[in-house]
Amino acid sequence: MLLGHSSYYFNSIWLYLDPADPLIPNWEQFILRYIGYICAPGFLMMNGAMVWWAYQKRILKGTSDWNARWHLIQRGLFLVLVQMTWVNSSWGGFSEFKPAHLGIISTIGFSMILLTMIVSLRWQIRFGIALAILFLYPFLLTIQYNPEVYWQQIIMQTFIDAGDFNKYPILPWFALAILGSVMATGWLKGWKTDKQKIIYSLVIGVISILIATFIRIERGFGNIFPFSDFGSYSFFLDQKYPPSLYHNLWFFGWVVLGVGTIIFINMIFPKLLNILSVVGKVPLFFYCVHIAILGIVSKRIGLFYREGEVVETLIGFAIMLIVMLPLAKWFGGVKQKSKNYIIKMI
Repeated sequence: MLLGHSSYYFNSIWLYLDPADPLIPNWEQFILRYIGYICAPGFLMMNGAMVWWAYQKRILKGTSDWNARWHLIQRGLFLVLVQMTWVNSSWGGFSEFKPAHLGIISTIGFSMILLTMIVSLRWQIRFGIALAILFLYPFLLTIQYNPEVYWQQIIMQTFIDAGDFNKYPILPWFALAILGSVMATGWLKGWKTDKQKIIYSLVIGVISILIATFIRIERGFGNIFPFSDFGSYSFFLDQKYPPSLYHNLWFFGWVVLGVGTIIFINMIFPKLLNILSVVGKVPLFFYCVHIAILGIVSKRIGLFYREGEVVETLIGFAIMLIVMLPLAKWFGGVKQKSKNYIIKMI
């Protein structure tokens, strides 16, 4: 995420790159762009996993069903508010207030709210709901509407299509949040040993990637962009805004493999992953603050704004890590001790 955002501010490729139809000049720029594609699926899946786990823990502690859900609904509403009041404006360094826009953080918030309605269902039912959404979604994309008519734009781009009002329509990303809750049933409860978690993650991840590859190679249902050859840039860069069926199944598989890999590393070198926990304890804080710093320093002040390429992006990324890790560690301590409602939400 940080690497992708560093590229957005420091990489001159963004002077002509269209996120909806990316034309990548070389492998270095391709890797830099493509590595960020896993972020949104990962965000939604991990959030879905944590929604399921938080609900389960509260129920086990004796919290009523409604109170357990209400806690998650409040969190979801807070994320929508953060998107509209902070995140939208932070991209431009707070040069203007832009509340009339949705994005990835609000989509996570809405997905949390929707997930509370089905979080108590058996994993098989949740899995079926997610698959139904993913496979029906390509048909929903065929709905015709006029983006110049504001109410049509808001309805369609909130839930189905991607555009100026919202790049992250709720429905396809909500499906990934549901799948995250399904995987959490195994990771956090069903699979008792690390070995089981690793093996099942490997099997499920590989199966999903193979299905996605088959869908892409067939060039039919579940694809949005055409591609030239197997293994070309265009093969991997099927549409993200909005996501295609191939995109969601492909990255679902890689996120699952990533979690299995983290579990494996933690078995052998547990201290190696401590740096991840620094950010993992305060992900919203990290997200909001790093974009604000990049927006102010690079876009508003104009320091190296889209003047570099890959090397300059990596340097910016390294500097931002040096800045953000101590801040995340500090706020993690503050959050752990504080009883303030807002701080607990961040």
